[in-house]
Amino acid sequence: MTRVLLFTGKGGVGKTTVAAATAARVAAGGARTVVCSTDPAHSLGDAYGLELSDDVQLIAPRLAAVQLDARRRLEETWDAVRDYLVALFDWAGAAPVEAEELAVVPGLDEVFALADIKQFADSGDYDVVVVDCAPTAETLRMLSLPDVLGWYMDRVFPTQRRVTRTVRPLLARVLSMPIASEGVFSAVHDFAQRLDGVRDLLTDADQTSARIVVNAERMVVAEARRMFTYLHLFGYHVDAVIANRLLPAAVSDPWFDEWRAVQAGHLETIDAAFAPVPVLTAELAPGELIGLDRLAGLAVELYGDIDPAARLASVDPLRIESVGDTLVLSMPLPGATRGELELGRHDDELLLAVGSHRRAVSLPDSLARREVGGARFEGDRLEVAFVNGAGGRL
Repeated sequence: MTRVLLFTGKGGVGKTTVAAATAARVAAGGARTVVCSTDPAHSLGDAYGLELSDDVQLIAPRLAAVQLDARRRLEETWDAVRDYLVALFDWAGAAPVEAEELAVVPGLDEVFALADIKQFADSGDYDVVVVDCAPTAETLRMLSLPDVLGWYMDRVFPTQRRVTRTVRPLLARVLSMPIASEGVFSAVHDFAQRLDGVRDLLTDADQTSARIVVNAERMVVAEARRMFTYLHLFGYHVDAVIANRLLPAAVSDPWFDEWRAVQAGHLETIDAAFAPVPVLTAELAPGELIGLDRLAGLAVELYGDIDPAARLASVDPLRIESVGDTLVLSMPLPGATRGELELGRHDDELLLAVGSHRRAVSLPDSLARREVGGARFEGDRLEVAFVNGAGGRL
């Protein structure tokens, strides 16, 4: 089974450096490793001090690297949809350049990297796939897409395609507005097929782990805590938090005393906020960490004798428990508060919203036949009670 390690965090925290160092350490330990970047900024090559491209290249024994050109994949797969959108916006009165810009769905190119991650994992060529993800917001959009797209493809797409196929000849005679062709729907279907199985891979705790890189700064920690919550919302498993660029203990100048005290306070917050997930630490380096030798030193500091590819923590995923005649659906939502949580029910789905992020959780038959009786937070877990008939609350 190929292990997949996803590294994410706010831009500028050292995420790429940590991912590059981890991949180098894993490969040095004997595992066939590929490290890839889904970040459009593509600084992975800079971390290794090498020129990387969209082609996989061996950069050290058992270590391959690639900077995925997701935009090229978008153009190859999405052309029919893009051309239709350009025609639609042109019909609506947009100038040619504006129509071209509007037809590019923001962030869509990044999600094509997901198909490559799965291809690497399924190829049999690698024991470990290390992914340098884009900064937080882009990563959440990328990782939530399989869930959102799966819901759309299962429930909306077939009806939309069937209706459009039926009315297209009539509308074409009475309207000048461009109508989506079968080729457009085929392109959407092909796109979904490329991502088929990606969600199963990335939410399998035994196979895939997400690791959040932070600095000991208030804004960075706050964003990382939200990321921690949202990753759990979509079923991803975080097995480590990496506190990077801590002030070295060897620095004794009084000028740094306040900074050191502030970092110590934030480190306590990090330990408490992400428990029981382990927090790995690395000190601020005296120079740029570029090249395999410097990265190897960072990996030793981070992991010590720990196998970087191992599953470093286990948080119980979605589970169902029986409490008398009530069945309780329990799922981890660390950091979420009652005020930002919205719950709904539609047929055999439980609809969850935390902040701006939403997910539809498919219910097993044992729960789908019941009604929601109530919900509460028990520690960091959301517990939703399902009862027979009306009434009954947690």
